[in-house]
Order: sequence, then C-alpha cells, then structure tokens
Amino acid sequence: MTRRRLTNDNWGLDSNCFVCESRNTSGLQLELFVDDEAGVVDAAVKLGHAYSGAPAVVHGGISLAVLDEVQAWAVIALHRQWAVTVETGARFHQPVWVDKPYRAVGRVVSFDADRVLTEGRIEDGDGVVCVESTATFQPIGEATAVAWAGAEMKAEHRHYLRDD
Repeated sequence: MTRRRLTNDNWGLDSNCFVCESRNTSGLQLELFVDDEAGVVDAAVKLGHAYSGAPAVVHGGISLAVLDEVQAWAVIALHRQWAVTVETGARFHQPVWVDKPYRAVGRVVSFDADRVLTEGRIEDGDGVVCVESTATFQPIGEATAVAWAGAEMKAEHRHYLRDD
C-alpha cells in the first residue's frame, strides 16, 4: 500500500476548509491520505464532544461532512479533477461514538465528463461500517472554481480543472 498525504497547499487555491484544513482551528483538521494502488482516500477520525449530537454520539451532519470530504478528495486526488457535490445520500448503520477511533474512506465508482459517482464509509477499528454514503459530483472548470474561491488559481494547478 502506497499512501501519500494530501494537503490544500498543492491545489492552487487558498483554503479554510472546515473538514481538512490544518490551519482552521475551528474545524476538524483531518489528515487525508490517498492510496493510488487501492484507489481510495482515507482519514483517521476521532471526534470529541464539540462535535456531538446526542451526548456520546457524533452528530450525523458531521459524519456526512467527513464522508463528503473523503469522497471529494477521491475525485481530486485520483482523477485530477475539481468537482462539487450535487447529490448525496447516507445510511447510518450504527452510531459513531465521541472520542472513539474510526477510519473514513472514499472512492470513485464511475467517472465521466459530466458526473462522478463516489462511495464513502466510516468504519470502526474492527472494520465494521457505521455510516456509508454515495454522492454525485459535477466537474467544474477554472472560471467556476475562481468565482467560488474568490481568488485566482495558480497557473501550475489549472490542469485540475476542466474547461467551462
């Protein structure tokens, strides 16, 4: 298994991402990794009481944010394409407990010029799936990325975007 760390520094736009930006002290600050051979992006997840819904359970919306992130990064890192979520769905099999270790995994199921289908899961230390999700992403071009980011993209990173 060949894993490499993913950071926002490599993509050409500044980030304050709630889920993955290490400089966002209010966020989750997840460290994401890509395994090109396995075709997945993953992250170790252990969330404290600040992210609870019920007192001992991680809020479902936070679990969905984690899943959206590993799935989005699977598109970016494995297919070299910026894309945005246009539809998502999830199934909660069992709670994600506060202060317990988990692993979030995302992968691309299918990819074409207009749509990218992904799957994600959060699993416990025994590999039992607690939450699973599917999502559809739409690839975006430079003009859209720049408009949404509010900043110009560095020239060396423009190859991650399709033409608008």
